[in-house]
Order: sequence, then C-alpha cells, then structure tokens
Amino acid sequence: MSVRKCLVTLAAGVAVGAMALSTSPASANVSQGVVFGSGTITDDWGDEGPLWSGSRYQISNAVGLWQYVLWAEGATEQNGSAFDYADIDCDYGPNTTYATKKLQGRWGLAADGAVGGDTFSIADNHLRGSTGRVTYTGKVRTVTFIRAASGNYRFENPEAGVGSNLWETATYGTNATCFVPGG
Repeated sequence: MSVRKCLVTLAAGVAVGAMALSTSPASANVSQGVVFGSGTITDDWGDEGPLWSGSRYQISNAVGLWQYVLWAEGATEQNGSAFDYADIDCDYGPNTTYATKKLQGRWGLAADGAVGGDTFSIADNHLRGSTGRVTYTGKVRTVTFIRAASGNYRFENPEAGVGSNLWETATYGTNATCFVPGG
C-alpha cells in the first residue's frame, strides 16, 4: 500500500471514530445512581435503566419517574383500566409490568416489561424543555419533571399530590420516597 493511500485510510478511520464519539447520547447510565441528562433533552434517557419487577431497582424513585410516563401515556393496567395517578408508588409491581408491556407493544417494541435503553429512548423523545422544568407529553396528559442544573431528574412526590412542589430525585437506590408499604 502506498504512503498516500495509507494516510487517506488512516484519516478516514480517525474521522469515523470522531463521528462515533460525537454522536453518543448525552446522558449517563444506572451506575451514576440517578436518572440523568445533559445537552439535548430528547436523548437524556436512552442509556438509563434497566428497570423491571424483581430487579435490584424494583423499589426506587427511578421507577416513580417511569410510572409518571405510564400515567401520562394512559397505559393499561391488568384489570383493563388506565394506569392512574394512584398507581405511582415507586414499586415495579404487577400493574407497572403489565402497563409497561402494553405501552411497549403500542410503541412497536418487544413487550418484555423491562424498561431499558430502547424503551427509555422512545420516552425521552416526548420531552420538551431544557434545564429546569421539562414537560413530557404523553398520549393522555402532559406531566412535568425537573432536570436540575446538575443533570439529575426530579418528579413531584405523588404522596404529596400534584401541585405540592415537593420534588424527589429519580434515584436508583432503594430509598424510594413515594412507596407506601402495604399501600
């Protein structure tokens, strides 16, 4: 191979590598401990999760954030009714699993009931705003999240009620603040 051809090949490889790095999502993953975003709002959640019943994060505020998405989308519960505000309890139980499967099916995804990058990636396409108040526009309603200056996502604590202005960070830890044991 000539030196010129070798240099052209090397330059092309560097350009492709740089392009791959520049198009990566602007968010972080579960190892950061919170649902996180930076840069363009509609690529904040694509590397979040996974969340599912029986997972390490089954009871967490990250689940609470996901349940707000289900509520906004009007996803269906096991009994055929809509996933409603009272179902936001930060526990990835049977209703959340069922509602997630139904929503995944509606979105054309494999309906496995686990919320990983593919599911979160479609959800974040419904986000509008920037740092500060961010709206999620679902099929049935619009809900508000906060993306703090730090990049951490927050949601309104459902135990306090809509309009309470009591915001919780969407952490993956087991310290869920909207879970009511036995409730």
